[in-house]
Amino acid sequence: MYKSLFTLSLIASSVSSYAQNINENAQANSALPKNIERVVVTGDFRQTTLDQLSASASIVDQERLRSRQPSHIDSVLNSIPNVNFAAGASRGRFIQIRGIGERSQFAEPINPSVSFIVDEFDFSGLAAAGIIFDTKQLEVYRGPQATLYGTGALAGAVKLTSNEVGDAAPDYVEARIGNKDSYRVEAATGNDINSDWGYRVALVHNRSDGFVENTFLGRDDTNNIDESALRFALEGNVSERTKLALTYRWFDIDNGYDAFSLDNDNKTRSDEPGFDEHQTHAVSVRSTTSSKAGDLILIATHASHNIAYGYDEDWTFTGFHPFGYTSFDAYFRDVETQTGEIRFVSSESAALFDGMTDWTLGAFYKTTEENLIRQYTFADGDYASTYEPTTTALYLQTETALQENLTLVAGLRLENYDFDFIDNNGLGRAFDTNMVGGKVALQYTAGDHFYYASISRGFKGAGFNPDNRLQDNQRFFDEEYNWNYELGVKGPLFTPSLTARAAIFFMDRKDTQISDFEVIEREDGSSGFADVIANADVGENKGAELELSWIASDAFRIDASVGYLSATFEGYTLADGTVIDEQRQAQAPKWTANVFSEYAFTDNLLWRVDVDFKSEYRFSDGHDVTSPSFALVNSELVLFSGDWQTSLWVQNAFDREYFTRGFGGFSNDPRDEYAFDEPYFQIGNGRQYGVTVKYEF
Repeated sequence: MYKSLFTLSLIASSVSSYAQNINENAQANSALPKNIERVVVTGDFRQTTLDQLSASASIVDQERLRSRQPSHIDSVLNSIPNVNFAAGASRGRFIQIRGIGERSQFAEPINPSVSFIVDEFDFSGLAAAGIIFDTKQLEVYRGPQATLYGTGALAGAVKLTSNEVGDAAPDYVEARIGNKDSYRVEAATGNDINSDWGYRVALVHNRSDGFVENTFLGRDDTNNIDESALRFALEGNVSERTKLALTYRWFDIDNGYDAFSLDNDNKTRSDEPGFDEHQTHAVSVRSTTSSKAGDLILIATHASHNIAYGYDEDWTFTGFHPFGYTSFDAYFRDVETQTGEIRFVSSESAALFDGMTDWTLGAFYKTTEENLIRQYTFADGDYASTYEPTTTALYLQTETALQENLTLVAGLRLENYDFDFIDNNGLGRAFDTNMVGGKVALQYTAGDHFYYASISRGFKGAGFNPDNRLQDNQRFFDEEYNWNYELGVKGPLFTPSLTARAAIFFMDRKDTQISDFEVIEREDGSSGFADVIANADVGENKGAELELSWIASDAFRIDASVGYLSATFEGYTLADGTVIDEQRQAQAPKWTANVFSEYAFTDNLLWRVDVDFKSEYRFSDGHDVTSPSFALVNSELVLFSGDWQTSLWVQNAFDREYFTRGFGGFSNDPRDEYAFDEPYFQIGNGRQYGVTVKYEF
């Protein structure tokens, strides 16, 4: 593997040097435009562009988002290199970056490995709220982002950025209809109230019956989607130097969850179909006060979430088989989260060391109270717990111009993470730990090419497993650290019309947190489960990422990306006692790829084709069931007519079967008396087609 990485690095360096020479010659002999992408990123302390960011990142802009007809971020994540997701719910709301990330949440409190940010809101661990509407761009940052996001960004971060307030973004109404009785309505409008203040309001409603047929109930909507969301934003000047931004977000998600069948055929027999519900009210306030020394930024948020998740554990109906059992498992959570942040971003006049060093200094506070009630058929009574994690952090980042084209970026975050936990089984726990992370990056600009070398350290808090069926030595797990070493280059490749972003990385994980489960046999022979998180000695996640954008002509463009990943852990004992010397990490496909093409037949007619590829990968660290490799083809034909835009689209055009979650290591089938371990899959959406009409005014 090291030889492969060295070869990739050598090739990237040689190609970049050759491309730079060609580009210099081209500029000397012609007036061709420079096509380096100038997309502004928002997930950093200072405004910068994607081609000047010392990190491997992808940005999906508004038009590219619309081409995939998305309703949720899980509609888009397959197009990002080295990014994966797991469902086990109505949506793929558990995200993995470079093989690191959670796959589910049941009774145990979890610390997310991937930060999920929506504008100012930290919805980490709550990606059911990843509904895409009135969205300017989706940003995905690969590798630890500890300086900015702290404990939630061990693997990276995903951020949704909304359209601007006022008259900067267009007003529109959009309607979509498709098969499976699906429809979606979205609208947004904004304007200036006066010379100082502006507003924007956006809403969406999305509904679909889904692709599951419940043969026992005779219904085809037990795995349905029913989602609504609203955003209202107000922004303006409260004084000559101070700007204020206020945002309110509301989510109402009332989805079904009836996904697993004994025969893996999307035909369920559940007599009690599950549910996946999420209601949120969230407000944020951001003030920015400018002075000669820089900008003082104050951010405060409050979010209230009511979450309900339940499923028919036996996947069948009472009386299905003489050996069968009947069970339903449901989780009800009330989550209250408050955050506060103060940040100072220096101006040019306040730069240190004779104007060479810009700096950012800040403090962050986040507190959450999560109250859980679990109602389970085989429990003596309702299980109740209260989990209260608190994060307090100080951070500093500097950017020093060592030479005209050479910059040193150094970031440091000191974070205290503590939690209190109590449940009605008499278990009470408190934990307090200090963690340190950050980043050092060297940036070099040569003509149109940008090179960087970085070392970053991410961290993730410790925790415990609350299930009282576990042994004492299975209860606690330690915090995890992740060292990321990365080299990257961005710029033209061979010709100004072809741009590239390439990176190679090596991630060294210490005390790798592994998600496992222990099978507990009931008296009737069926299987129950206790979730177990524990630590492996080390984990290694290494690979490469390449993204290309080629403007072949005025009428034709191609974007392509590929991710290579080798992710393993060593030194771990499974819950069943099996000792693992080395094993591939779960949710870590070796190859991910995407190709997007757009061809303009005329000024008013576009054809787009979007192809996602993902190679085989393990579903879990605790069993050997895998997802086969697959490729999904999406396409749309777009007609423009004045203020109208009409899209005829198809998703998964060849109706390819693929899986979004998998389980193994047990049998849930009474027909074989629970005697043989079987694989069970949650099947992704089949072919879906329809029409979308948008009117801008």
